[in-house]
Amino acid sequence: MKNRIVVAAALGECVHVAGVMNFLRLAEHAGWRTVFLGPAVSVQGLLAAARREKADLVGVSYRLTPETGERLLGEFAEAASDLHAAGVRFAFGGTPPAAERARALGFFERVFDGSEPPEAVLAYLKGQPVEGLTERDFPQTAVERIRWKTPFPILRHHFGLPTMEATLAGIAQISKERALDVISLGIDQDAQENFFHPDRQDPRRKGAGGVPVRSADDYRSLYEASRRGNFPLLRTYSGTNDFIRLAEMYVETIGNAWAAIPLFWFNQMDRRGPWDLEDSIREHQRVMAWYGARGIPVELNEPHHWGMRDAPDVVFVVSAYLSAYNARAFGVKDYIAQLMFNSPPGLSDAMDLAKMLVVFDLIAPLSCSGREAGGEGNYRIWKETRTGLLSYPLDPNAARAQLAASVYLQMALQPHIIHVVGYTEAHHAATADDVIESCKLARRAIENALAGQPDMTADPRINERREELSAEARLTLDAIHSLAAPGIVDPLTDAPTLARAVTCGILDAPHLRSNPFARGQVQTRIFDGCCLAVNEEGNPLPEKDRLARLRKEAK
Repeated sequence: MKNRIVVAAALGECVHVAGVMNFLRLAEHAGWRTVFLGPAVSVQGLLAAARREKADLVGVSYRLTPETGERLLGEFAEAASDLHAAGVRFAFGGTPPAAERARALGFFERVFDGSEPPEAVLAYLKGQPVEGLTERDFPQTAVERIRWKTPFPILRHHFGLPTMEATLAGIAQISKERALDVISLGIDQDAQENFFHPDRQDPRRKGAGGVPVRSADDYRSLYEASRRGNFPLLRTYSGTNDFIRLAEMYVETIGNAWAAIPLFWFNQMDRRGPWDLEDSIREHQRVMAWYGARGIPVELNEPHHWGMRDAPDVVFVVSAYLSAYNARAFGVKDYIAQLMFNSPPGLSDAMDLAKMLVVFDLIAPLSCSGREAGGEGNYRIWKETRTGLLSYPLDPNAARAQLAASVYLQMALQPHIIHVVGYTEAHHAATADDVIESCKLARRAIENALAGQPDMTADPRINERREELSAEARLTLDAIHSLAAPGIVDPLTDAPTLARAVTCGILDAPHLRSNPFARGQVQTRIFDGCCLAVNEEGNPLPEKDRLARLRKEAK
């Protein structure tokens, strides 16, 4: 196949080339060979280069006075008529007033005025339609959508308002604005636990925590509301009871893009479900296997539940490893590793990033290809990052800054998915307008990172912490192994062993004090940006010493 060539420049007296450079950078991602001519290039100079390079596409930028630009572009169109007739394509980029004049000429195949999201420009360069799109133009599975949108991560956001009417209108608005690739339905507690048991539902808590879906048709109507704009995928919680029945309904009604399943949570331990700890682990493993058998991706929304309860960093990392390990063991083919930054919120950016890197250091070898995702094989790992729920300040301007800064940091991991968390989180559940604004903030941070982010993973402090935390995590995993009863082939997937890891305190968090299943005895503090277990004097307690204390207490 011929290597397509694009030549681009800022025309005439225009010296603004940032837009040209961004256009060419996207073209390279789309497989074009690019030729950048620079600022203030004459009409004849640009056309001579286009002929010399045998360009397939010529990019023209002009960002000065639209009246002057109109005359210049008219001259350019006349001089380029032979190339145009020969099938060379022409695209224009400039300010909205200049773009309006360019459109009026009728010469350019595509005119960009700066309002388009980068993925729209990328779609044009990939030869994908950008106008009059239908559902067939947008991939409708998570993996296809990730690959289609690369190098940009796909965006998801949690959305669910206290009434069906408001949620339907919001989904339609979000979809029409093309704000998201994935809408994660936030459903209320009765929908999660008592969907198939209307006799147990409490009318007084209808809409508490999300949209009160009460029938399969409710789910179908939510899906239909999303059938516009960029036709986002839908997904929702795995629920806290009747897991397989819910999974079957989700797939049938909303085509559940991927499942979100905990390992240790959403049961009696956190008072969000009817199952005890050990049995809930078994049930979660069963539903992982159900989704895995159908080729539907699975995310274990596990480690941040420990982080939000102030667990030591090592517990966060170990729970992330156990999640990926169990997903593979129970037949999941595409595993989505979700990592919430800023949990707990006092972590420094450097140490937070180090913690996330350790997670991927540990789970990457689980991939059958021996690589992080996207590799061939029967188990692929896709990276998903998000901002910490508890990290947002009440002040909306400060919260906006937190969202943008956190997303920029997350981009150091080159995530496939970014779970945007609305900047209003500290004040109220996001409305459709809040979702759209938050996604615009996140997009800008992503664009800045993709334009040339420094390699934060090369920081010596980060790598020192990375090695330290990795060694501690291996000690903790060995300690969990040692809990298994004789004859257990794989302790890390054995429900009694995993439950014992919580009840004996290996997996523990300060917020679990007085919990009927967990110890809640570990105490933590932030030291040099890390969340560490501490002793009675408040000094850091190395993991080997913490585990030794637990072994001594068990005797």
